[in-house]
Amino acid sequence: MDDPTLSNQRNQSVPSTPSLNVPTTMSDSSFHLENLPYRTMHINRMINSSYNRSPSRTIYSDRFIPSRSGSNFALFDISNSPTSTEGKEDGSGTYNSLLRAALFGPDTPDKKDSLDAPACRNIFRYKTETKRSLHSLSPFGLDDSVPGISHSPVKAPRKVPRSPYKVLDAPALQDDFYLNLVDWSSNNVLAVGLGNCVYLWNACSSKVTKLCDLGIDDSVCSVSWAQRGTHLAVGTSDGEVEIWDASRCQRVRTMEGHRLRVGALAWSSSLLSSGSRDKSILQRDIRAPDDFASKLSGHKSEVCGLKWSYDNRELASGGNDNKV
Repeated sequence: MDDPTLSNQRNQSVPSTPSLNVPTTMSDSSFHLENLPYRTMHINRMINSSYNRSPSRTIYSDRFIPSRSGSNFALFDISNSPTSTEGKEDGSGTYNSLLRAALFGPDTPDKKDSLDAPACRNIFRYKTETKRSLHSLSPFGLDDSVPGISHSPVKAPRKVPRSPYKVLDAPALQDDFYLNLVDWSSNNVLAVGLGNCVYLWNACSSKVTKLCDLGIDDSVCSVSWAQRGTHLAVGTSDGEVEIWDASRCQRVRTMEGHRLRVGALAWSSSLLSSGSRDKSILQRDIRAPDDFASKLSGHKSEVCGLKWSYDNRELASGGNDNKV
């Protein structure tokens, strides 16, 4: 007969298996844990709330040393495995370049350009400079730096007619290279010197008007419209310059100063320059009573071309001495 004291001590020395919090319809034996002490210990650790876990490792980064832990390096296409299409032209190269610029920015080099010398750029750039285009193909607006992509619509080639749409008869037009007998005004009126007469052709209405007749002993050597298109200067073979009002077909003024024919005229606001066969250039102000304000001498032969710059500060002249 066993001693009850020894039985109690024996029962106290054997550790009891902790019970699980399971529903009443299930028993502990249904888990088959009595023969798996290591699973019991694992479950005890899960149940015990006082179990201390090791602290997680923290990764620090800032704006100068970024963290690469969240980067998907598959997007960078840095795989070294050879492809079966090596040596063949890839038709999706333009699409890959556009996608690379949209994902990684316009400064991302291509694979074929990765071995080239890097461009010199400022390393302290906090924002990528992007170019916006009205005809951008990418929703990110970063395709301006992608080679091989046109960012503007292609214009259709302009068809230039081979035959003129209007032909004007000019029976008395002088065959002289040094004369300037045709000029177009800002009001779309064409002036043509024919012999000793000047005719005006309106391009809007196709109306032809005879402006003046210099007579038998004189001929037209040059014509030039003022910038406003209201007055026309006419250079004659007698060395005179006449100013005509085109709207009234009336002569306003006649200015002298040249000894030979006037073959070149140029306007600059109210200032009129005239070049002659006498090798001189006269500067005339039509507001002043004098025929000319100054005289320029530099050519050794006939002055056959005059043109003011767009800012009206410089005058270019061309002569028969092959000098400008």
